[in-house]
Amino acid sequence: MSASDFNTSKPRVRFAPSPTGFLHLGSARTFIFNWLYARRHSGTMILRLDDTDVERNTQASVDSIFDGLTWLNLGWDEEYKQSERLDLHRKIAWKIFEKGLAYRDFTPAHTGDAEKSGAQGTWLFNPGARELPPAESDRRAATGEPYALRFRVPREGEQWIRFADAVYGEQVKAAADIEDFALLRSDGMPTYHLASCADDADLRISHVVRGQDHLSNTFKHVLIFEAASSAPPQFAHLPLLVAPDGTKLSKRRHGPVVSVTTYRDAGFLPEAFINFLCLLGWSPKNDREHMSLQELTDAFSLEGINRSNAVVNFKEAAATPEETFDPKAVWLNAEHIRSLPVEELSARLLPVVLSAGFKVAPEKMLRITPLIRERIKLLSDVLTAADFFFVDQLPNYDPAQLIPQKGDAAMGLKVLKRAREILADVEFKHDPLDQALRAAAQELGVKAGQMFQPIRVAVCGRKNAPPLFETLEVLGRETTQARIQQAIQKAGPVGA
Repeated sequence: MSASDFNTSKPRVRFAPSPTGFLHLGSARTFIFNWLYARRHSGTMILRLDDTDVERNTQASVDSIFDGLTWLNLGWDEEYKQSERLDLHRKIAWKIFEKGLAYRDFTPAHTGDAEKSGAQGTWLFNPGARELPPAESDRRAATGEPYALRFRVPREGEQWIRFADAVYGEQVKAAADIEDFALLRSDGMPTYHLASCADDADLRISHVVRGQDHLSNTFKHVLIFEAASSAPPQFAHLPLLVAPDGTKLSKRRHGPVVSVTTYRDAGFLPEAFINFLCLLGWSPKNDREHMSLQELTDAFSLEGINRSNAVVNFKEAAATPEETFDPKAVWLNAEHIRSLPVEELSARLLPVVLSAGFKVAPEKMLRITPLIRERIKLLSDVLTAADFFFVDQLPNYDPAQLIPQKGDAAMGLKVLKRAREILADVEFKHDPLDQALRAAAQELGVKAGQMFQPIRVAVCGRKNAPPLFETLEVLGRETTQARIQQAIQKAGPVGA
């Protein structure tokens, strides 16, 4: 069965994170793929917090999940918490028990000679518990003896569990190789397998799109759906995201670089980040890379998902923040930045500048933005690409930078003094500045570049800066003249 054979009419899909750590790149991609599938087919996107693992759940993890999803800005249609649905889970478990498809296991732990093991020595079931007469089971339960409720996996004859996966194709496993897994723990709490299936059935989930690491669980889930008289959803398992060394991405091993909020804080646009994650394990038919959210939605299909794992090429010990991230992620972010209208990019950059402690008016930020748009790859680059616009006093720089190329210190000083005279009267607009400074270069007998370099260093504090005349226009006459005067004082000793 191909992915195109799967029913897509008004799908109901869910993203079901467990709040046991920050929002992981792989989890974010799962959310995005579900969202794209739902939106492509006019379906429903459900967020369900799978928070029944009380011992490992933390509020910090819940906050991280919502922080990351809020930043992605995709939204969802319905929201649930598993911990508020425990009665439903237990009801399903006992429904399965009443059919004779589950049993009480009073065994304290999976140890002892009476256990049956599979081919690899894995625990399968405890015969004493599985074969305990119902009356004896009821009597022991009535005395308050603790027990787990286990699924009675069929073991008579050769039985096979099958399901079709939209990515990995037909999946088959012998029932004899599946352990009698728990539905309810001894404290009465539902296990992940039970709670997940009970909620999927109750919420009428039509497609379960999740990571490939859940593929082996799906055989147990098929058994639960069938025992609960509920048709299983259609499954699609996503290839894993792996580190450059081939290991599975791990919050514990790889740290913040696999967290969604790390990308947010580094200055990625959410739409660029979404674009990047989509290309990890999925590709459109024409192999495009830079895609808008609408283009991704229009192109997304389960058929485009690859089976092989996708590598995230980050560097754990990078010299700069930019080098930490996958180069394709950074490139895509730069492409999306250049695609934004100036007004929108300016509005995205302003909070970054303000949060760094600089005071800048929105109007000024709007004038700065077109000067740096081609020079930044991350939003945070504004702090290094445009810092001289925000400060009253430039940081110290080497006066030798004021010396023009193929010139000397005396030439640099001469240029700065003439620039100071000209800029006292010229109109601070691009064309008049251009004409006046080019004329001054001819008058002094220097090349235009030799005229412009000392002025650029004087007003920006470095040679590599945005176009000069637009920069002067934004800085204004007062700031420009003050910085040129300071540069003349710096250049004096050099030219002496």
